[in-house]
Amino acid sequence: MCSPLPNGRSAPPPPDITLSAGETPLAETIRRVLSTSREAGTEEAGEARAIVSSYLSQLGYTVTLQKFSFTPSSVRAFPLFGAGLGGLALVLLPLLTSTAAPGWAAPAVWAAGVAGLSIVAAGVGLGWVPLGETPREDANLIATRGDRQPQRWIVAHLDTKAQGHSMAGRLVAVWIIALTVVVLTLLALLRLRGPLPWTAMLPALALAVLAGALAGRGKIRGRSHGARDNGSGIAAALKAAESTADPRIGILITGAEEFGLVGARVFARAGGRFEGTEFVNLDTLDQEGTLFLVSHDARGTALAATLDPCLSELGLPLRRRRLPLGIFVDSAPLSRTGGAAITIGRLTWNTLRCIHTPADTADGLSLEVAERVGEAVVQIDL
Repeated sequence: MCSPLPNGRSAPPPPDITLSAGETPLAETIRRVLSTSREAGTEEAGEARAIVSSYLSQLGYTVTLQKFSFTPSSVRAFPLFGAGLGGLALVLLPLLTSTAAPGWAAPAVWAAGVAGLSIVAAGVGLGWVPLGETPREDANLIATRGDRQPQRWIVAHLDTKAQGHSMAGRLVAVWIIALTVVVLTLLALLRLRGPLPWTAMLPALALAVLAGALAGRGKIRGRSHGARDNGSGIAAALKAAESTADPRIGILITGAEEFGLVGARVFARAGGRFEGTEFVNLDTLDQEGTLFLVSHDARGTALAATLDPCLSELGLPLRRRRLPLGIFVDSAPLSRTGGAAITIGRLTWNTLRCIHTPADTADGLSLEVAERVGEAVVQIDL
């Protein structure tokens, strides 16, 4: 299945790695990857992908490049939804307070408006509505040993992005948007009993405006080296690759994760069904915080339970949970292939305040935990 995949070809290696004094090949590889931003579809992303491909090839893997195109406007889906929500609140306001409008008008307009906004935002987020932007080219790296299909894929995304707000800011915006939807839905339903006073509308309108303003900060702004998100995951995946020669384990380095999980979705579509296959996605393994095993369904929950005992031996706080609202990870589309998929991450609120910003650099960052996690996930029996 992997050699080659549709539209794939062998990935060209860059020049041989030159080691600095005292550095291992893995440390040098990671240092080079983290030395620049890697926004998907850029020259820097291509250079980083070549560095990773060369390292995997030197370890004896057969590396295949799975190319695809994507629309960078996908990151505008969330700002678009937030702005639309604010506009919809302004339309709803007179329907909630007017004595001339029928009682059903407000909930009908609100339901139709939210449904329409959701459809448009989903279309933008999935790349179906390009908003006039030129598509970009990016690729996945697929590394295998031998001809058999791997039973466990170690997954990490290579690309980075910087926005007007951090991941923490995005989560706050998501929570406020969710609260806005709940409040305006309740007000629309209350309108069935009669017109509402203006005093009840002003806080709801202020909440909608705030939601739109916070969501609008999600536009791409600047560049990030993405040391934590997801240089740490790349370090873990390459350590995993280095720690095993088992042909049942494959390495999947995805592209354009930050633009709507594009690489993982492309891989899932090309590969068909993966019953009995495990996907272990490594995404943001900071040097502090709880180690999270995030699942999406019963199969992922069972896989997390299988990995839990071995990862517990690392001596880190560990918690199994479902994916929080407002966070998107590559294991989500992979879980819909029939395989079992989880994401492993380690982070704190301070980590969330750093990632997706130019502050996410390697300065002061230790990758020791990331490498220990990478080594552990390939030692667990298949």
